[in-house]
Amino acid sequence: MLHTAIDEEKPRTKTEAAYLTLRRDILATRLMPGAPLRIGALRETYGLGWTPLREALSRLEAERLVTAVSNRGFAVAPVSRKELEDLSKARMAVEAALLEEAIRTGGNDWEGAVVTAHYRLSRCKIPAVGLSEAILLDWVQKHQEFHEALLSAADAAWLKHFYSQIWGQLCRHHIFLTVTPTLRAAAGNAVGHEAAVAALHDAMSLDQHTRLMELALDRDLEGALALMKQHVGLTVDVYTLADGQGAEDGGTAA
Repeated sequence: MLHTAIDEEKPRTKTEAAYLTLRRDILATRLMPGAPLRIGALRETYGLGWTPLREALSRLEAERLVTAVSNRGFAVAPVSRKELEDLSKARMAVEAALLEEAIRTGGNDWEGAVVTAHYRLSRCKIPAVGLSEAILLDWVQKHQEFHEALLSAADAAWLKHFYSQIWGQLCRHHIFLTVTPTLRAAAGNAVGHEAAVAALHDAMSLDQHTRLMELALDRDLEGALALMKQHVGLTVDVYTLADGQGAEDGGTAA
Protein backbone atom coordinates (compact mmCIF):
# COMPACT_ATOMS: atom_id res chain seq x y z
CA MET A 1 0.00 0.00 0.00
CA LEU A 2 0.99 3.61 -0.47
CA HIS A 3 1.67 5.88 2.47
CA THR A 4 -1.52 7.60 3.60
CA ALA A 5 -1.72 11.37 3.42
CA ILE A 6 -2.20 11.96 7.12
CA ASP A 7 0.21 9.46 8.60
CA GLU A 8 -0.55 7.31 11.61
CA GLU A 9 2.91 5.73 11.69
CA LYS A 10 4.69 5.19 15.00
CA PRO A 11 7.96 7.19 14.99
CA ARG A 12 11.21 5.37 15.68
CA THR A 13 13.36 8.44 16.45
CA LYS A 14 12.84 11.96 17.81
CA THR A 15 13.51 13.40 14.37
CA GLU A 16 10.92 11.10 12.82
CA ALA A 17 8.44 12.05 15.56
CA ALA A 18 9.00 15.74 14.76
CA TYR A 19 8.67 15.10 11.03
CA LEU A 20 5.45 13.08 11.29
CA THR A 21 3.88 15.52 13.76
CA LEU A 22 4.60 18.60 11.65
CA ARG A 23 3.65 16.83 8.41
CA ARG A 24 0.33 15.70 9.88
CA ASP A 25 -0.57 19.21 11.01
CA ILE A 26 0.52 20.78 7.71
CA LEU A 27 -1.55 18.33 5.66
CA ALA A 28 -4.58 18.81 7.92
CA THR A 29 -4.07 22.61 7.66
CA ARG A 30 -3.77 22.97 11.43
CA LEU A 31 -0.56 24.74 10.42
CA MET A 32 -1.94 27.10 7.80
CA PRO A 33 -0.31 27.77 4.41
CA GLY A 34 2.14 30.63 4.73
CA ALA A 35 2.34 30.38 8.53
CA PRO A 36 5.82 30.97 10.01
CA LEU A 37 7.49 27.94 11.57
CA ARG A 38 9.72 29.36 14.28
CA ILE A 39 11.62 26.64 16.07
CA GLY A 40 11.24 28.29 19.48
CA ALA A 41 7.46 28.42 19.13
CA LEU A 42 7.33 24.87 17.76
CA ARG A 43 9.38 23.58 20.70
CA GLU A 44 6.88 25.12 23.10
CA THR A 45 3.83 23.86 21.19
CA TYR A 46 4.98 20.30 20.52
CA GLY A 47 7.51 19.67 23.26
CA LEU A 48 10.15 18.64 20.73
CA GLY A 49 13.87 19.40 20.70
CA TRP A 50 15.68 21.95 18.54
CA THR A 51 17.72 19.42 16.54
CA PRO A 52 14.81 17.07 15.67
CA LEU A 53 12.69 20.05 14.63
CA ARG A 54 15.45 21.53 12.46
CA GLU A 55 16.03 18.18 10.74
CA ALA A 56 12.28 17.62 10.30
CA LEU A 57 11.83 21.07 8.73
CA SER A 58 14.67 20.40 6.30
CA ARG A 59 13.04 17.11 5.32
CA LEU A 60 9.67 18.80 4.84
CA GLU A 61 11.35 21.48 2.74
CA ALA A 62 12.63 18.74 0.44
CA GLU A 63 9.01 17.57 0.07
CA ARG A 64 7.92 21.15 -0.74
CA LEU A 65 5.58 21.26 2.25
CA VAL A 66 7.81 23.86 3.91
CA THR A 67 9.73 26.78 2.42
CA ALA A 68 12.92 28.40 3.70
CA VAL A 69 12.47 32.16 4.15
CA SER A 70 15.64 34.24 3.82
CA ASN A 71 16.85 35.36 7.27
CA ARG A 72 13.54 34.31 8.83
CA GLY A 73 13.69 30.53 9.07
CA PHE A 74 10.87 28.42 7.69
CA ALA A 75 7.21 28.77 6.75
CA VAL A 76 4.45 26.42 5.65
CA ALA A 77 4.44 26.27 1.85
CA PRO A 78 1.68 28.39 0.27
CA VAL A 79 -1.21 27.01 -1.77
CA SER A 80 -2.71 28.42 -4.95
CA ARG A 81 -5.15 27.68 -7.72
CA LYS A 82 -2.26 27.36 -10.19
CA GLU A 83 -0.58 24.72 -8.06
CA LEU A 84 -3.88 22.91 -7.47
CA GLU A 85 -4.36 22.64 -11.22
CA ASP A 86 -0.75 21.51 -11.72
CA LEU A 87 -1.05 18.89 -8.98
CA SER A 88 -4.33 17.62 -10.45
CA LYS A 89 -2.64 17.14 -13.83
CA ALA A 90 0.26 15.33 -12.19
CA ARG A 91 -2.12 13.14 -10.21
CA MET A 92 -4.05 12.18 -13.32
CA ALA A 93 -0.90 11.31 -15.28
CA VAL A 94 0.46 9.06 -12.53
CA GLU A 95 -2.86 7.62 -11.40
CA ALA A 96 -3.93 6.71 -14.92
CA ALA A 97 -0.77 4.66 -15.46
CA LEU A 98 -1.13 2.89 -12.11
CA LEU A 99 -4.85 2.25 -12.58
CA GLU A 100 -4.30 0.76 -16.03
CA GLU A 101 -1.72 -1.70 -14.71
CA ALA A 102 -3.85 -2.56 -11.67
CA ILE A 103 -6.90 -3.31 -13.82
CA ARG A 104 -4.85 -5.45 -16.20
CA THR A 105 -3.01 -7.46 -13.55
CA GLY A 106 -5.06 -7.32 -10.34
CA GLY A 107 -6.25 -10.65 -8.93
CA ASN A 108 -8.60 -11.78 -6.18
CA ASP A 109 -6.63 -10.10 -3.39
CA TRP A 110 -6.76 -6.78 -5.24
CA GLU A 111 -10.49 -7.10 -5.83
CA GLY A 112 -11.03 -7.86 -2.14
CA ALA A 113 -8.93 -4.86 -1.10
CA VAL A 114 -10.92 -2.53 -3.38
CA VAL A 115 -14.26 -3.79 -2.07
CA THR A 116 -13.10 -3.49 1.55
CA ALA A 117 -11.81 0.06 1.06
CA HIS A 118 -15.07 1.03 -0.65
CA TYR A 119 -17.06 -0.35 2.27
CA ARG A 120 -14.99 1.64 4.76
CA LEU A 121 -15.49 4.79 2.70
CA SER A 122 -19.23 4.11 2.63
CA ARG A 123 -19.27 4.12 6.43
CA CYS A 124 -17.85 7.66 6.59
CA LYS A 125 -20.01 10.71 6.91
CA ILE A 126 -19.61 13.07 3.98
CA PRO A 127 -18.39 16.41 5.40
CA ALA A 128 -21.19 18.96 5.42
CA VAL A 129 -22.02 22.37 6.81
CA GLY A 130 -20.99 22.49 10.44
CA LEU A 131 -18.42 19.76 9.90
CA SER A 132 -16.01 18.75 12.60
CA GLU A 133 -12.31 18.33 11.89
CA ALA A 134 -12.55 14.66 12.92
CA ILE A 135 -15.26 13.95 10.32
CA LEU A 136 -13.37 15.76 7.59
CA LEU A 137 -10.05 14.06 8.28
CA ASP A 138 -11.69 10.64 8.59
CA TRP A 139 -13.26 11.10 5.15
CA VAL A 140 -9.96 12.32 3.69
CA GLN A 141 -8.18 9.25 5.07
CA LYS A 142 -10.76 6.71 3.89
CA HIS A 143 -11.02 8.40 0.51
CA GLN A 144 -7.30 8.12 -0.05
CA GLU A 145 -7.27 4.51 1.12
CA PHE A 146 -9.92 3.70 -1.49
CA HIS A 147 -7.84 5.21 -4.28
CA GLU A 148 -4.73 3.44 -2.98
CA ALA A 149 -6.59 0.14 -3.04
CA LEU A 150 -7.57 0.71 -6.67
CA LEU A 151 -3.91 1.17 -7.59
CA SER A 152 -2.38 -1.39 -5.24
CA ALA A 153 -2.02 -4.18 -7.81
CA ALA A 154 0.31 -2.09 -9.96
CA ASP A 155 3.97 -3.12 -9.68
CA ALA A 156 5.54 0.34 -10.05
CA ALA A 157 7.38 1.49 -6.92
CA TRP A 158 8.58 4.83 -8.30
CA LEU A 159 5.17 5.80 -9.66
CA LYS A 160 3.65 4.96 -6.28
CA HIS A 161 6.29 7.10 -4.57
CA PHE A 162 5.47 10.05 -6.84
CA TYR A 163 1.75 9.45 -6.30
CA SER A 164 2.18 9.53 -2.52
CA GLN A 165 3.97 12.89 -2.72
CA ILE A 166 1.29 14.32 -5.00
CA TRP A 167 -1.45 13.13 -2.63
CA GLY A 168 0.20 14.85 0.31
CA GLN A 169 0.21 18.18 -1.47
CA LEU A 170 -3.30 17.71 -2.82
CA CYS A 171 -4.62 16.84 0.64
CA ARG A 172 -3.99 20.30 2.05
CA HIS A 173 -5.05 22.03 -1.18
CA HIS A 174 -8.35 20.14 -1.05
CA ILE A 175 -9.00 21.08 2.56
CA PHE A 176 -7.78 24.69 2.43
CA LEU A 177 -8.93 25.78 -1.04
CA THR A 178 -12.09 23.77 -1.66
CA VAL A 179 -13.76 21.89 1.16
CA THR A 180 -13.51 24.29 4.11
CA PRO A 181 -14.21 27.60 2.28
CA THR A 182 -17.10 26.10 0.32
CA LEU A 183 -18.80 24.72 3.43
CA ARG A 184 -18.10 27.93 5.33
CA ALA A 185 -19.79 29.91 2.55
CA ALA A 186 -22.73 27.52 2.57
CA ALA A 187 -23.09 27.94 6.32
CA GLY A 188 -23.36 31.69 5.78
CA ASN A 189 -25.83 31.20 2.93
CA ALA A 190 -23.47 33.02 0.60
CA VAL A 191 -25.17 33.95 -2.65
CA GLY A 192 -23.79 32.18 -5.69
CA HIS A 193 -22.18 29.27 -3.87
CA GLU A 194 -24.96 26.77 -4.46
CA ALA A 195 -23.18 25.37 -7.53
CA ALA A 196 -19.92 25.03 -5.61
CA VAL A 197 -21.62 23.13 -2.81
CA ALA A 198 -23.31 20.85 -5.36
CA ALA A 199 -19.99 20.22 -7.12
CA LEU A 200 -18.32 19.48 -3.78
CA HIS A 201 -21.05 16.96 -2.97
CA ASP A 202 -20.52 15.28 -6.35
CA ALA A 203 -16.76 15.06 -5.72
CA MET A 204 -17.31 13.46 -2.32
CA SER A 205 -20.33 11.33 -3.15
CA LEU A 206 -20.17 7.57 -2.72
CA ASP A 207 -22.00 7.05 -6.01
CA GLN A 208 -19.04 8.14 -8.12
CA HIS A 209 -16.65 5.99 -6.11
CA THR A 210 -19.01 3.03 -6.39
CA ARG A 211 -19.14 3.42 -10.16
CA LEU A 212 -15.35 3.69 -10.30
CA MET A 213 -15.03 0.47 -8.29
CA GLU A 214 -17.48 -1.33 -10.56
CA LEU A 215 -15.69 -0.25 -13.73
CA ALA A 216 -12.33 -1.33 -12.31
CA LEU A 217 -13.60 -4.73 -11.17
CA ASP A 218 -15.32 -5.25 -14.53
CA ARG A 219 -11.92 -4.54 -16.16
CA ASP A 220 -13.48 -1.68 -18.13
CA LEU A 221 -10.26 0.29 -18.57
CA GLU A 222 -11.64 2.93 -20.91
CA GLY A 223 -14.63 3.63 -18.69
CA ALA A 224 -12.57 3.68 -15.49
CA LEU A 225 -10.01 6.11 -16.92
CA ALA A 226 -12.73 8.42 -18.24
CA LEU A 227 -14.47 8.51 -14.87
CA MET A 228 -11.16 9.00 -13.06
CA LYS A 229 -10.39 12.04 -15.23
CA GLN A 230 -13.79 13.51 -14.42
CA HIS A 231 -13.34 12.75 -10.72
CA VAL A 232 -9.91 14.37 -10.50
CA GLY A 233 -11.18 17.50 -12.24
CA LEU A 234 -14.04 18.03 -9.79
CA THR A 235 -11.82 19.59 -7.12
CA VAL A 236 -10.65 22.31 -9.51
CA ASP A 237 -14.28 22.82 -10.55
CA VAL A 238 -15.28 23.37 -6.90
CA TYR A 239 -12.51 25.93 -6.46
CA THR A 240 -13.53 27.76 -9.64
CA LEU A 241 -17.21 27.87 -8.67
CA ALA A 242 -16.40 29.06 -5.16
CA ASP A 243 -14.08 31.70 -6.69
CA GLY A 244 -11.22 30.52 -4.51
CA GLN A 245 -12.23 32.59 -1.46
CA GLY A 246 -9.41 35.01 -2.27
CA ALA A 247 -6.65 32.39 -2.28
CA GLU A 248 -5.69 32.85 -5.94
CA ASP A 249 -2.21 34.11 -5.12
CA GLY A 250 -1.39 31.28 -2.75
CA GLY A 251 -1.32 33.20 0.52
CA THR A 252 -3.10 32.39 3.74
CA ALA A 253 -6.56 33.67 2.79
CA ALA A 254 -9.30 31.74 4.53
